[in-house]
Amino acid sequence: MHPESTDRRRRFAEEARSARPDLATLCLLVGAEADPALGEAGLDAAQAELDRLAGLLPFGITGARAWATALADLLGARYGFHGSSTDYQRLESSLLPEVLRRRRGLPILLSVVWIEVARRAGAPVYGVALPGHFVVGFGDPAERVLADPFAAGRMLTGQDAELLVTGTTGAPATPDLFTPADPLTVVLRILNNIRAWAATRPERMDVSLWAVELSLLLPSHPARLRYDRAQLLVQRGNFLSGAAEMDAYAEVVAAVEPSTAEAIRRKARAARAMLN
Repeated sequence: MHPESTDRRRRFAEEARSARPDLATLCLLVGAEADPALGEAGLDAAQAELDRLAGLLPFGITGARAWATALADLLGARYGFHGSSTDYQRLESSLLPEVLRRRRGLPILLSVVWIEVARRAGAPVYGVALPGHFVVGFGDPAERVLADPFAAGRMLTGQDAELLVTGTTGAPATPDLFTPADPLTVVLRILNNIRAWAATRPERMDVSLWAVELSLLLPSHPARLRYDRAQLLVQRGNFLSGAAEMDAYAEVVAAVEPSTAEAIRRKARAARAMLN
């Protein structure tokens, strides 16, 4: 691995394990993983843009709805941040530096912009990880003052939010779905989106690999990711490392799923056999 990439990974891991992980920093480091040419100057420029936008919000805003309206006026109406169905087909839609540049992105990345701009201006803001559609909340979470950055900051009524949930899950919305999402949950969801994008594009297996490797640096992640990484290594021709990862994952699951562990060990043996 290139020394600069190693340094980015180290910074990502340290930030993720800090007492108060910074959402913008983590998202920008994801962007730098996708585009190493971004460099330190690119990361600083993106942070400066978030600061600049925050400085454009009016002074003296009070109340959750007033904050939501001010953000929609600035980011949605004035600067044109929003999304469309075509944005789901672009990797750039999941990368914060690109979203700041293009002012287009997936709901979760546009929400990151809203959250980070609002937070810098002192707003009581938080992310809401609804199934299939990320939105932003303001004020006391019990009040459910919600805005949809994908729709340029449109305010959501309680019925709107319920429909977003039932349209995705087919089940009624429960109160736990509206609790504030912590930064690491947001970052893992972004990385999952990137992996989903790459999974349908075999020629972008490199993206799948770095996305799963960043996910593994988060202090809390699904154990299954180790197996996913092992499979990617084998698919990329790194048979020995992939087989070793499979064996290590088999040890993790052996106590609870012995048949699954044995199946994984067979795949590890098959991977090693490819070297013969």
